[in-house]
Amino acid sequence: MDNDKSGMHRNASGQIFRNAIELRKTPTKAEEIIWDQFFKKRPMGFKFRFQHPFHIFILDFYCHLLKIAVEIDGKIHEDKFQKMYDEERDNFLKDEGLLVVRINNDLIYNNLEEVKNNLLEIIKSRSQFIQT
Repeated sequence: MDNDKSGMHRNASGQIFRNAIELRKTPTKAEEIIWDQFFKKRPMGFKFRFQHPFHIFILDFYCHLLKIAVEIDGKIHEDKFQKMYDEERDNFLKDEGLLVVRINNDLIYNNLEEVKNNLLEIIKSRSQFIQT
C-alpha cells in the first residue's frame, strides 16, 4: 500500500484539498455518469479517485497505481485561453509521469460504451507496466 501521501498528492495544499471536497459535492452530469457507470466499479480492479488533489491541480479522476489522469471536458474547454491553460497543465502532469486522457462531455452523453471501451484499453495497456 502506498502511504506516501506527498507522492500521491504531490504536496497539494490544504486549500486544494478543500476545493476538491467542494467539487465532489457538485459533480457535472458527465462526471456523474462516468463515475457511476465506470470508475466506481473499479475497472480491471483499479481504484480511481474522484476530484483528486495533485500539486496545485484537482484531477477529475485519478488512478495512482496506473498514473492515469482522466479529465472530463465541457464547453469551457473550447475557449482559446482555456485550451492554452489545459495544454500547460497537461504538459506539467506528463512531466510528473502521468498519462492524461481528455474526454469531451458530448462523448459521454452520446457514446458512453465507446468511452468505456477506450478507457478499458488504456487501463489494460498501462497495467502492463506495473511492477509487482
